[in-house]
Amino acid sequence: MQLVPKTVPLTASNSTLATKKITLDVGSMKCGGCVKTVERLILQQPGAIAACVNLVTEVAVVECQADTDPLEIAAKLTNAGYPTKPRFAQVPHLEEESTLALEDPQQKQQREMRSARRQIITSAVLLILSSLGHLPESLLGFALLKNIWLHWGLATITLLLPGREIILDGWRGLKRNAPNMNTLVALGTLTAYTTSVVALLFPQLGWECFFDEPVMLLGFILLGRTLEQQARGKAAAAFKRLLALQPQVARLIAQPQGEFAVSDRQSSVEIPADRVRVGEWLQVLPGEKIPVDGEVVAGQTTVDESMLTGEAMPQVKQSGDVVTAGTLNKSGAIALRATRTGSDTTLAQIVDLVEAAQTRKAPVQKLADTVAGYFTYGVLAAALLTFLFWYFIGTHIWTDVLTIAHPAMSEHASLHTQHLANAQILAPSPLLLSLKLAISVMVVACPCAMGLATPTAILVGTGVGAEQGLLIKGGDVLERVHQLDTVVFDKTGTLTSGHPTVTDCILVADDVLPSDLLQIAAAVESGTSHPLAAAIVQAAQKQNLSIPAAKDFYTEPGLGVSAQLKDGVTVLVGNAQWLSQNAVNISDTASLQAQTLAATGKTVVFVATGDCLIGLIAASDTLRADASQVVESLRAGLGLKVMLLTGDKLTAAKAVAAQLGISDEDIIADIRPAGKAAAIQQLQAQQQRVAMVGDGINDAPALSQADVGIALKAGTDVAMEAAQIVLMRDRLTDVVAAIELSKATFQKIRQNLFWAFAYNTLGIPIAAGVLLPSLDFVLSPAAAGALMAFSSVSVVTNSLLLRRFK
Repeated sequence: MQLVPKTVPLTASNSTLATKKITLDVGSMKCGGCVKTVERLILQQPGAIAACVNLVTEVAVVECQADTDPLEIAAKLTNAGYPTKPRFAQVPHLEEESTLALEDPQQKQQREMRSARRQIITSAVLLILSSLGHLPESLLGFALLKNIWLHWGLATITLLLPGREIILDGWRGLKRNAPNMNTLVALGTLTAYTTSVVALLFPQLGWECFFDEPVMLLGFILLGRTLEQQARGKAAAAFKRLLALQPQVARLIAQPQGEFAVSDRQSSVEIPADRVRVGEWLQVLPGEKIPVDGEVVAGQTTVDESMLTGEAMPQVKQSGDVVTAGTLNKSGAIALRATRTGSDTTLAQIVDLVEAAQTRKAPVQKLADTVAGYFTYGVLAAALLTFLFWYFIGTHIWTDVLTIAHPAMSEHASLHTQHLANAQILAPSPLLLSLKLAISVMVVACPCAMGLATPTAILVGTGVGAEQGLLIKGGDVLERVHQLDTVVFDKTGTLTSGHPTVTDCILVADDVLPSDLLQIAAAVESGTSHPLAAAIVQAAQKQNLSIPAAKDFYTEPGLGVSAQLKDGVTVLVGNAQWLSQNAVNISDTASLQAQTLAATGKTVVFVATGDCLIGLIAASDTLRADASQVVESLRAGLGLKVMLLTGDKLTAAKAVAAQLGISDEDIIADIRPAGKAAAIQQLQAQQQRVAMVGDGINDAPALSQADVGIALKAGTDVAMEAAQIVLMRDRLTDVVAAIELSKATFQKIRQNLFWAFAYNTLGIPIAAGVLLPSLDFVLSPAAAGALMAFSSVSVVTNSLLLRRFK
C-alpha cells in the first residue's frame, strides 16, 4: 500500500521493529485540506510510520509499530474535530469492544439519506425565499417578501440552524490552525451578515444590506453537498454490492461424524459466519449463500458463481468439489467442510484488496494533496489582498465602478440591492465593494474538488472492476498502466491452457519398452506439481500402467526433477541442461529428435536412469481460444508491443509465437525462473514500461519486477500476491479489459484534476474583480457559492461516467 511516510531514521533499533496496519473510519472530512490535516495528525502520533487517508470512503490506513494502540490515534483525531473509530475484527473474545462497533452500513446509509432529504428541502426553501425578494412587487402581489427585516430574520435563522454546523466546524479548523473549506464559507457568510447588520442598524452610513447573500450562499453550499453526497453514494455502489455478498449466518452441523440428513434444518444450528472455524462442517440449503470457502462433503447442487467468475451458468457441485464464500447455492442441500474462514476467504480477500486499492493514491495526486494542504491559507491571503487592493487602489483608479445608482439606503422596506443581468455587484462605497469581492474570493476557491478528483475516480473504477472480476490494486497502478508500452506474456498456463498432453514417447535405450519409459517418468514426476509432470502421470494412468513407488524427490525449478526407485536406481527427468549437470550424455541423434519435436511447438523432456539416457517424452499444450484475439487487441487496439517469455526452448517458443503473430525478435526463451525477473529488468533498462502477465510461482519475481504485474486467478496465490492486477476470471481477454479500465480511470483522474485546477485558476481572478474595470462583471458571493458547489458535483459526476465501462 502506498502511504504517506513519516521521516524516521533507519537504525539497528528501529529497522527490525515489528509493524502492523490498522484501519480507521474518520468522519467530518470536507476537502483535500482535511485529508492533509488528518494525515499530519496521525504521523505526529508516537509509533506511526506512514498513513494514507481517503476523502471519499472516509478511511485512514495507518502503518505503525506493533505496540501502537489504535484507540489513542482515534482519540487524537476525535479531539481534533474528526470523529474516528478503529475497526476491530468481529471475533468472539472481543465482546468488551462491542461498544466500538461501527454503525451498521445500511442504517448509516438510511440516516444519511434522511439527512440529505432534509438538506435538499432546506436549501430549496432558502433559495426560493431569497430569490422571490428580487422579483418586482407587481409580480409578487404583496410587499412582505421585499421587507428588509424579513430578510434579516431569514439570514439569522439560516446561520443559526442549517449553517450552524458549517460555521462551528470552520471555527474549530481555524482554532486548531487547520482551516478548511468550512472556514472559508463561514468567514464569507459571517462577514456578509455582519456588514449587512451594520448597514441595517446605521442607515446613515449609506451601506447596502445584502442579507440575501449569506442565505443564498449557504443554500447553494447545502444543495451542492447533498448532490455530492448522493453522487458519492453512487460511486461507492459497486463496492457496497461487493460487501453485501458477504454472508452473515452459517449453519453449523453439530455432529458431522454421525447420521444426519443434508436437507434437515434440525441437524444444524445457526451461528455468525465469522465464528466458523476451519474443519467444521456446515449445512447450506437451496437459496442460501455459501458462508465460507470449503469442500463439499455430502450432497449435490448447482452453485451460481457469477459474482466471482462472471459466468451466468450455475456450476454443478458434488462431493470433493470446492465452493467459495458469497456464491449462491441454487438447487440442492449440501454439507461442506470449511477450509478458509473469516478474513481468509476468497471474498474477504477481494473486499480487502478493493478497499486497499481505493485508499492507495496515484502519484499524480501528490501535487493536488500538497496544494490542498496549504490552499486555504493561500485563499485567505488572496481574499485579504483583494480587499486591500480594491479599498486602497482599485476604487481610486477605476472610480466609475462606484457610480452606479442605488436606492435610498435608509428605506428599510426594500432590499436596497439591484443586480444587473450579468450578476454585477453594486456597492455604494469602496468598503462595501472590497468586502464583497473578498467574500467572493473566499467562497469560490474550494479545495474540495481537488480532494475529490482522484479518490472518486479510483472508487468507481476499482468498484466497477471488482464487479467484472478485475482487481486493480490502487491509484498508483492506474498511473503505471497508463504509461505502458510493452506487455510480456508467460507461455505455459497463460497463453496456453496449462494442461499439456503427452504426444510422443521415443526410446533411446534398446532394452526399454515405451510403457517402461512412461512408468519410470511418472514415478519421478508424481513428486512434483508441474503441469508437464501432471501430463506424464495422467498419460500413464490412461494406459492403466502401474506407477512404481519412488523416494528422495528433488526438484530444480526450471530444469527438472530426480528421485530414487525402490531398486535404488536414480531417475532424472528434465531438460538437456538438467541432464548435463548430472553428467548424463545426450547423443546427437537424441538431440536432433528433440529439436524436431520442439520445432512443432512441443515440449520435450529427457528421461535417464543413472548416467544413461533411455528416452524422450514430448507433450503439447494448446493455445487458449482467445489468445490470438488478445494479442491483436493489445497490439492494434492499444498500440502496445507484445512479447513472449518462456522457459521452453526457442524452437518451441517460435512455434507458439508464429500462431500468435509475435515476431522472433519479441521472444525471450530458455529462461530459468530466476532469470525472468532479470529479463524484465533488462527491458526496463531499455526505457520500456513493462507489464508482465503470468500465473505460476516461477512468475512471481517477474510480476514484482514489472511496472505492472497481471496475474490470472487460476494461478497461484504467490503470483496473485506479487501482481498489481488480479484477473478473477480465467479469461485472457480480461488482460485487455483491465488495461482499458485502468486507462479510462486514469483519464478521469486527469480530467478531474484539470477541471479542479482550471476552475480555481479562472474562478479566483474573476471573483477578485479582474473583469470589473473592463466589463463591469464580477461574481457575487451567492454566485461564487453556486460555482463552488458545482465544481465538486461535476468532479464526482464525471467519475460516475466510468460506471458505463463494459
